[in-house]
Amino acid sequence: MVIGSAMSLQFGSAVAALLFPRAGALGVVALRLIFSALLLLAVCRPKLRGHSRKDWTAVIGLGVALGTMNSLFYQAIDRIPLGAAVTLELLGPLVLSVVASRRALSLVWAGLALVGVYLLGAGGFGQLNLAGAAFALGAGAMWTAYIVFNARTGARFPKVDGLALAMGVAAVVSAPLGVVSAGGALLDPVTLGLGAAVAVLSSGLPYTLELFALRRLPAGTFAVLMSLMPVAATAAGFLVLGQSLGLMELLAIALVVAASMGAVRTSSS
Repeated sequence: MVIGSAMSLQFGSAVAALLFPRAGALGVVALRLIFSALLLLAVCRPKLRGHSRKDWTAVIGLGVALGTMNSLFYQAIDRIPLGAAVTLELLGPLVLSVVASRRALSLVWAGLALVGVYLLGAGGFGQLNLAGAAFALGAGAMWTAYIVFNARTGARFPKVDGLALAMGVAAVVSAPLGVVSAGGALLDPVTLGLGAAVAVLSSGLPYTLELFALRRLPAGTFAVLMSLMPVAATAAGFLVLGQSLGLMELLAIALVVAASMGAVRTSSS
């Protein structure tokens, strides 16, 4: 489920990048989350009554994390290659694992990740500008919040009801920025159709798979598997967007993936 989620999410992100010239990054985010919310709410029909304050706190936290994470991430891939953006985004969960571990070995993994990021920036990526890198790092910070609130929501709501409600919150968070940014371009039939496809690939399918996966896997195992996201992103960027990577960039991505896996295993052992 986690691997399927990674492939669907990153190929959906690659398709979304093709829409940026039509509606802009914020416009595409709004379309993606609005369509995802409508789809999940229509299918799940979650109950609005009978939930505690802690239940709603988990849902709102997940929704805000989803909306903010996606907005920042799409701003990143509008400026830097998809594989690089996901690699930098992965540093968020990595830092959390290192801090939570409080072991000397965790410093090794942190150092390995820093080497990978240095190679990524110094390896000839002309598109790796500071703004794009900053957006990717911000998305990484929200990724950690997403993991925490997704687990809490999955434990408090049946099936995918909590995710459906959270997606509605995320749509409310992202819609105003998208409308202001893209305006009437959001009503173009081709843009709407591709936006709906992006919603299924990038939100509906992967987030549902992750919610079910978190009910079956320990959080540490889930985090290790999520470390493979840069690999899926690199493949999607190459196949869909034609973003080829050199040996130095591939080595940098491999180092960050290895550091993330090592840090998670250290913190959970």
